[in-house]
Amino acid sequence: MAAAPAKRPNIIVFLVDDMGWQDTSEPFWTTKTPLNERYHTPNMERLAREGVKFTNAYANAVCTPTRVSMLTGMNAAHHGVTNWTSPKGDHNTDNADEQFGPANWNYNGLSPVPDIPQTVYATPFPQLLKEAGYLTIHVGKAHWGSAGTPGANPYNLGFMVNISGHSAGHPQSYLGQENYGNIPGRSTLQAVPDLAEYHGRDTFLTEALTLEAIKALEQPIKTGQPFFLNMAHYAVHVPLQADKRFFQKYVDAGLDTREAMYASLLEGMDKSLGDLMDYLQEQKVAEETVIIFMSDNGGLSLTPPRGGQMHTQNLPLKAGKGSLYEGGIREPMLVKWDGVAKAGQTCDQYVVIEDFFPSILEMAEVVPKRLVQQLDGQSFVPLLQDNDVIDTTRSLVWHAPNKWIPDDGPGINYKSAIRKGQWKLIYDMRNGSFELYDLQKDIGEQHNVLAHYPHKGKELVGLLGAKLRKWDAPMPIDKISGKPVRIPDKLPIE
Repeated sequence: MAAAPAKRPNIIVFLVDDMGWQDTSEPFWTTKTPLNERYHTPNMERLAREGVKFTNAYANAVCTPTRVSMLTGMNAAHHGVTNWTSPKGDHNTDNADEQFGPANWNYNGLSPVPDIPQTVYATPFPQLLKEAGYLTIHVGKAHWGSAGTPGANPYNLGFMVNISGHSAGHPQSYLGQENYGNIPGRSTLQAVPDLAEYHGRDTFLTEALTLEAIKALEQPIKTGQPFFLNMAHYAVHVPLQADKRFFQKYVDAGLDTREAMYASLLEGMDKSLGDLMDYLQEQKVAEETVIIFMSDNGGLSLTPPRGGQMHTQNLPLKAGKGSLYEGGIREPMLVKWDGVAKAGQTCDQYVVIEDFFPSILEMAEVVPKRLVQQLDGQSFVPLLQDNDVIDTTRSLVWHAPNKWIPDDGPGINYKSAIRKGQWKLIYDMRNGSFELYDLQKDIGEQHNVLAHYPHKGKELVGLLGAKLRKWDAPMPIDKISGKPVRIPDKLPIE
């Protein structure tokens, strides 16, 4: 008699909002840092012991581009959703600029159906999992499309259960006593839907979402149906509010009020991770469930709302959210898959958020028969077992032709970047200048070595320009010429 086929694994993506690479007590660098000592995330430490830690994992610099890349397997320069999308339909979120007019980017986000203005039409992988027999569940922040478009509703993207996901990118309030923003006369587009059971109660939003996620898992676990859970927390996005379960310990440790609030949001998120892991163990499905931990962009480094000195919140990395320096794009990534992922191992191979699409389909043993889009990501599944050799031939691209905030900052507004091996090149659209960094020696991007390695700069600018042209990447409009800013193809010194 033939052996029964192995059960396809359950899959959980645990996606945190605005969490930086150093916002954890689990070190992702070669040494523990003061920030690792500041925060307390024991369940991330636990997940790292039980899975593989990726030290060079990347997302985009802001939220919606990352979320669309994850669901489509496309680079942001390819799908054209290069900035955060508004909860209002047909609203370009770019700030006004004296030098540039807005790029022709897809400010309405992702669409699973064609011919929706300013959207990228693509097949989201949850739809493929649903068609393959998975129960697909979304809990928390969605932010894939603007209101009035199909992508605003997770049900249209292949999710069979949706709890609290809509077109907004942050919560109006984390507090149950404030109904998470749902107060007559005071409610905004950021009010979190679907949690009326907790209104008026002292239940922090992170906890309410965790309780609802566990409820949603009861039925598939009972019936043995494989499930995909997109556990997408609103934490640790602003508004900074104290999770009272953890806040005082950070005040007592000497943090200012804002940073104590931030630390409490992180520890509440970590408790959610632990609660889910405990529940899977209690239900005896932990061994057949993949957990992928990730953040959607770097930690916020603007002050206010953060405390401390501007752009120091992600040290040793430079800058933070919105920046194409490492502080804005490098993320804490962990993958647990019993029997496949080598427990306690570290992987230094650089990977990126669009890799999630082919990786999750490979885990689920789903071979797509039809895809609208061409994939840019590649599966990281082989790295879960064999991660000793680093592929330095791969190149990763970031593209931010937008004005995210009114004032430019380090690596913020109108930048593109490429990494290949240890080398990273950043292109400034404002003045056509370039910076080159050796990340192996200079993770803080303090020393521009372009003058010393012009041949490496020439190679990378050629690769960057070729990729942007291939994808027809949106570029801002020069107000003087009325034409798009040129896609880089050579160094000024050539």
